[in-house]
Amino acid sequence: MNIERSISDFGRARNVIAGGVNSSVRAFTAVGGSPIFMKSGSGAIVRDVDGHEYVDYVLSWGPLLLGHAHPAVVKAIATAAARGSSFGAPTEAETDLAELICAMVPSMERVRFTSSGTEAAMNAVRLARGYTRREKIVKFAGCYHGAADAFLIAAGSSALTLGVPSSPGVPRGTAADTIVVDYNDAAAVDAAFSANAGEIAAVIVEPYAGNMGLVLPKVGFLRRLREACTRERAVLIFDEVMTGFRVARGGAQEIQGVRPDLTVLGKVIGGGLPVGAFGGREEIMAYLSPDGPVFHAGTLSGNPLAMAAGIATLKVVRDDSTLFERLEVLTGLLTSGLGEILTKYGVPHRTARAGSMFGLFFTGEPVVDLASAMRSDTTLYAKYFHAMLDRGISLAPSQFEAAFISTAHTTREIERTLAAADAALAEIVTTAR
Repeated sequence: MNIERSISDFGRARNVIAGGVNSSVRAFTAVGGSPIFMKSGSGAIVRDVDGHEYVDYVLSWGPLLLGHAHPAVVKAIATAAARGSSFGAPTEAETDLAELICAMVPSMERVRFTSSGTEAAMNAVRLARGYTRREKIVKFAGCYHGAADAFLIAAGSSALTLGVPSSPGVPRGTAADTIVVDYNDAAAVDAAFSANAGEIAAVIVEPYAGNMGLVLPKVGFLRRLREACTRERAVLIFDEVMTGFRVARGGAQEIQGVRPDLTVLGKVIGGGLPVGAFGGREEIMAYLSPDGPVFHAGTLSGNPLAMAAGIATLKVVRDDSTLFERLEVLTGLLTSGLGEILTKYGVPHRTARAGSMFGLFFTGEPVVDLASAMRSDTTLYAKYFHAMLDRGISLAPSQFEAAFISTAHTTREIERTLAAADAALAEIVTTAR
């Protein structure tokens, strides 16, 4: 496949942008080769600068629930832009979007907007610390909550070892307040509370982990976290930046029947524009300034363009009674079809799906946490990624990312994708022999 212009554009970018990209995974480091530069998108299709078209399962890493350039979202952005892009003052649109969110996510009694999911998670943790007057937090290996220092922590030598920085520039003092345990290990959380009695402010978790591939919670895991936080008077934070309005109107918490104290949102609520939000119980949110002592501010928080795009998106979610049922069917058709093809070629694999999210691991063993996810065959994934790209299918350039379907996808795109997978795997398996 000829990608001369993408290669040229990447070289040009590297002259002025560190690493040539503005988010590391885009550099294709995990799969090799040169990143593809995109030019446009409509519905389920994206087009690169060299003129190639792809069925898109990245969808800007999740925000585009309605697909690219949805007419209602485009119109809302254009209308808002004509009125002014930013005011640094309250607007009615902020309240409109907040009302939509609170109506669909009952645990969110009050909301604050930010400009990114990272900001939202960072402020949710600060709020939890201010509310409890404690400093330590528990997070799970493989769960990603943005690029704030407190989240860039790797596990120590045992489940209860305090975290160590996983990136240069993260202070050891920050890492010392983060306890890292394995996802799906509720017993390890109980042990962490026992070993740090009265010191843990919050447990933060992706209810459906989407940043080590898609890893789903074991039955009862999230409920155990709720019970532990209630018992220990800690704040339970669900990071639903990825799952919010992706797996259900009320997010993963609606499906699981577990109500967190705070929820972090992003992606879908901005309709493709930069946005984040955190919210939860009124009692906790009252600790935010100006009513309370915990500081939060942001020049572009509640930006009118992002609010307009989010309102347009969530109104579709609210009013389309069969939206999630249709997405479930399409996701099921795709994952079951992929499973049949992989089995036909004798390729060890595991698939997972939730709402309009899905994941594929090249491993024969169950994937329940980061350690089991990391045993996947990343070399095979890289070959699969490029073989699919050559056949017009855009997947995440990493084994350890969830994939997404939009309302713009139809059975036609699913059939095209399965045909591409069949051909790609036939090529890979034949070459390997």
